[in-house]
Amino acid sequence: MAYIEALLSNKMLIAAVIGWASAQIIKTVINCFITKSFNPERLVGSGGMPSSHSAFVSALAVSAFMHEGPESPAFAICFVVAFVVMYDAMGVRRETGKQAELLNQMTEIFSVNYAEFDNPEKALKELVGHTPLQVMFGCLLGILVGILV
Repeated sequence: MAYIEALLSNKMLIAAVIGWASAQIIKTVINCFITKSFNPERLVGSGGMPSSHSAFVSALAVSAFMHEGPESPAFAICFVVAFVVMYDAMGVRRETGKQAELLNQMTEIFSVNYAEFDNPEKALKELVGHTPLQVMFGCLLGILVGILV
């Protein structure tokens, strides 16, 4: 029980989780507004506006800054990890989504034009990365959450 109490009193962890959860909720609401339907996958899925990965690591880094100080190893680690995660979201993961979109289009063309082409695979997930704007808003949300927590 002491471990649970310790986890629940860890402000850095709480800030990170609240940053992630708030981004996922905002993302789901935006998706509902745009598509006029509720997609429960948006509550936990990657991709979309704002970036929950960015909110997660930004809230953690800001919380480390505020609770441990700018000279602390904890802040240095959180800052570097945040940078890597946000860079990756805009780079590799975004390119992966673009490739998945193209492969899904090619699979559809083959399915329609070639009767012998049987694709038992489901369509690849296209929404895995983020635009720089999505990452920026996720980062700003994380900074706000980190300060508030």
